[in-house]
Amino acid sequence: MNSVIRLSNVSKRYKKFLAVENISLEIGKGEIYGFIGLNGSGKTTTIKMLLGMVHPSQGDCYIGNQKVGLANHDIWRKVGSLVETPYAYPELTVKENLDVFRRLRGVLDSSSVHQVMDQLKLTAYADRKAGKLSLGNAQRLGIAKALLHKPEILILDEPSNGLDPTGIIEIRELFQHLASDMGVTIFMSSHLLSEVAKISTRIGVIHQGQLIKEVKADQFKSLLSKRLVVDARNREKALGAMNRAGYSSVFNRKGEIETTAEYAVQHPDDISRYLVSEGVPPTHLALEEEELEAYFLRVISKREG
Repeated sequence: MNSVIRLSNVSKRYKKFLAVENISLEIGKGEIYGFIGLNGSGKTTTIKMLLGMVHPSQGDCYIGNQKVGLANHDIWRKVGSLVETPYAYPELTVKENLDVFRRLRGVLDSSSVHQVMDQLKLTAYADRKAGKLSLGNAQRLGIAKALLHKPEILILDEPSNGLDPTGIIEIRELFQHLASDMGVTIFMSSHLLSEVAKISTRIGVIHQGQLIKEVKADQFKSLLSKRLVVDARNREKALGAMNRAGYSSVFNRKGEIETTAEYAVQHPDDISRYLVSEGVPPTHLALEEEELEAYFLRVISKREG
């Protein structure tokens, strides 16, 4: 992979606490990498090391082919970022905040402020003081600042924080457009697996400071466990028929019959015909997929043993 972002055996220790342990990953041009984990798992610390805000105790971070460090100022010209709570001057308006940031970034085109406000649906709030914004609009302002100089790389810590469902969808579509149409590389952390799964091309799971799993988006569905849920008027008889046929089944919390037997999951129509032949026709038969959050917790639990 011709990596745009690379972490090589990166660790961060605070006295006796190891916040991040030996993380290595690579992200290519135009990828959206979803970095997921529970609160306190090391997501923000990893992002701060990548942005040069925190010095690793071990290992190195790279943007393009350049090592992140105090000497390499030029790499930040192509990077936009959002870390933790977005900062703004509370007594300045949205437009004034963006104009200040434009000048700090050395962006000469003043129309870029209006462009990014339109992009983030902030035009209606252009003259509102930043300190009076809702949490969601303050987050939009933070993302607008990250996008103002049209970066090639976005590094974002929990970008969906505070956004309502409509805002989450709008930001998702914006990021997908930037990655697929503009070739922008996006590294974003989140604890919202369901949202990350909708947008990312690849997902990394961090737990207790360690990168415990990486999954490509197109492989993700195949990792979710599936089960066949069956109901019948005579549940006991139907359960017995399922088990006699070798489809190991149990009653779930609702009292319905549930099996994860591979053949049953792949051929529910055969199961229906079989139960009819056994005199217990199903009144309900559905193939259900593991919820994303349940998968996430299963991965973590397996790691913890």
